[in-house]
Amino acid sequence: MIERVFRSSRFLVLVAVFISAVSCFLLYASSLNIIFNIVLDSVQNLPASSDSGKNLAVRLLKLLDLLLIAITFQIISVSLYRLFIRPISIGDSKFLEILDIKSFHDLKVTLARVAVVILIILFLEQAVEVGGTIETLYFGAAIGIVILASVFAWKNMGH
Repeated sequence: MIERVFRSSRFLVLVAVFISAVSCFLLYASSLNIIFNIVLDSVQNLPASSDSGKNLAVRLLKLLDLLLIAITFQIISVSLYRLFIRPISIGDSKFLEILDIKSFHDLKVTLARVAVVILIILFLEQAVEVGGTIETLYFGAAIGIVILASVFAWKNMGH
């Protein structure tokens, strides 16, 4: 009886899949709106100084950050669905095949890697926006420690 309850409870994962998918689509739609406005603004007011050029670079980095978060939600949604609801068969999911996600462990490692890229982009935003200040150094050191811990964790995760 308990096994039947656990087997049917895997469909509760559909809640996480649905929320991740909706989040992904909302972030992609927002990103399209943002890039449209950035392009429109850039065409109307081409950057004429290095400060306005840096401002454009920061806006584009923030957009890239948003897109990576959307991709993360997409990875979570597809992976949870394939791992828990409809098991993967050979050649069934090109998306997971490309990302080399065959287990929950692979999903965790992939998400950790995406998180590291997002942290790097956050540091670049800080460096471009604020410049070479002591706060940027502290922020970079903190991000470096988190990245180091992430790399250590995913290298030592057992299957």
